[in-house]
Amino acid sequence: MSEQFNFDIKLIFAILNGKVSAAINRKLYRNFRQYNVDITPEQWTVLLYLWEKDGVTQQELCNATFKDKPSMTRLIDNMERLNLVVRISGKTDRRINLIHLTKTGRDLEEKSRFIANKTLKEALRGLSVEELSISQEVLRKVFLNTKD
Repeated sequence: MSEQFNFDIKLIFAILNGKVSAAINRKLYRNFRQYNVDITPEQWTVLLYLWEKDGVTQQELCNATFKDKPSMTRLIDNMERLNLVVRISGKTDRRINLIHLTKTGRDLEEKSRFIANKTLKEALRGLSVEELSISQEVLRKVFLNTKD
């Protein structure tokens, strides 16, 4: 027996097709610019992973950020041009490049984490702890129901 829901279909599809995350990314981008941090939200997600675990394969970054290989290659190419990361051949298998932070990439951590936290607070303004908890659980379930 299926339950009947009375929901706003436009809102559900706005959430599901990424409008909420796109809006948060635009806000994060504007906040980075306001503080003269010259990175994109996409680059920030890669940096965030590398701050926790430096020297990983491109595939590991793909898995962590849900990006395909061509997108990640372009992203890392751009980050190398900005001197945020460097590709270094693996010691055991020279065909595999490990992605490492540069000093410039490491030096961005404190300021960009501050900006990201500020952006998240702005996005979640007016929500109670209970609402956030429920939202997190609902989105976790939707993700688990749909991930491959």
